[in-house]
Amino acid sequence: MAAENGGIVDSIVHVPYGATVRLMLASLERSLLPDAVVRRLIRLLLASRLRSGYRPSADVQLSDLLHFAHSLREMPIAIQTESAKSQHYELPTSFFKLVLGQHLKYSCCLFPDKSSTLEDAEKAMLELYCERSQIQDGHSVLDVGCGWGSLSLYIAQKYPNCQVTGICNSVTQKAHIEEQCRDNQLQNVEIIVADISTFDMEATYDRIFSIEMFEHMKNYQELLKKISRWMKLESLLFVHHFCHKTFAYHFEDVNDDDWITRYFFTGGTMPSANLLLYFQDNVSIVNHWLVNGKHYAQTSEEWLKRMDQKSSLIKPIMESTYGEDSAVKWTVYWRTFFIAVAELFGYNNGDEWLIAHFLFKKK
Repeated sequence: MAAENGGIVDSIVHVPYGATVRLMLASLERSLLPDAVVRRLIRLLLASRLRSGYRPSADVQLSDLLHFAHSLREMPIAIQTESAKSQHYELPTSFFKLVLGQHLKYSCCLFPDKSSTLEDAEKAMLELYCERSQIQDGHSVLDVGCGWGSLSLYIAQKYPNCQVTGICNSVTQKAHIEEQCRDNQLQNVEIIVADISTFDMEATYDRIFSIEMFEHMKNYQELLKKISRWMKLESLLFVHHFCHKTFAYHFEDVNDDDWITRYFFTGGTMPSANLLLYFQDNVSIVNHWLVNGKHYAQTSEEWLKRMDQKSSLIKPIMESTYGEDSAVKWTVYWRTFFIAVAELFGYNNGDEWLIAHFLFKKK
């Protein structure tokens, strides 16, 4: 079957490219493409992205990155924030409870070994954040872009003397976190619903975390300037974002094959592993780490597996969210999104697209 699927792809690529993409998308929406074909097509697109991203010499590569960094300074902090918000959070929390792990961590997890479960991997990455940020019980903590509260709740439970504030962009996320606080008798968590690109406040914190939020932003100079105002003199800022190891690019919806951008990542950015080092106007780097992309690939494979295992429970959620006529299409879209994330971060043995961790201090 695998050879047959490969033959399908090989025969299709000789057809004009635009027509091929439109045919594939039409087939995809009707759930007519086997996963093996979808994965092969995604790998072809990733190879094309690498060809367009890598430059013929190191000096040209660096020049391109500097030009990208300078261009971000001319942009707003974020663009099309409402589109990005609706793309990921239009589905109710019930969907993510079925697909994600126990902590509802909607970002890369860390698999210590092959036998690790998704729950193990969620906890391992949350623990790594605590270790690398040098957090101590009693610190005041800000979690910027806290999602469903995986890190906020983890810190609040592990360090009962920490006062934790989370900023999310969804009232449903806030409701979930507050429900978890009631269930676990946590009284040291406060959740603010806000658009981080326009939000500001007077409060300052000992530790600030940002997990997979910078990818939704553009002007890192203005963003870090804003965050630095929330830092005390001895504060540390810990940032986790996904990246490409060498080059940076915008997620742009220009061609038919810009499918992920259109449906899942409008206004998004793929930073390079070192991009934030060019934005040290208000913060200074203390430490910098990389995490192999295979951890994200396995994370997304686990999400896909759970989505498939719980398809009978997910079907009515898709129907109520997108309508009966579009439920199959959007089920396929979400499956394909998880497959695409797995293929992206698994490419070249996890050494092309990966995870960057940064620790900054206030300047």
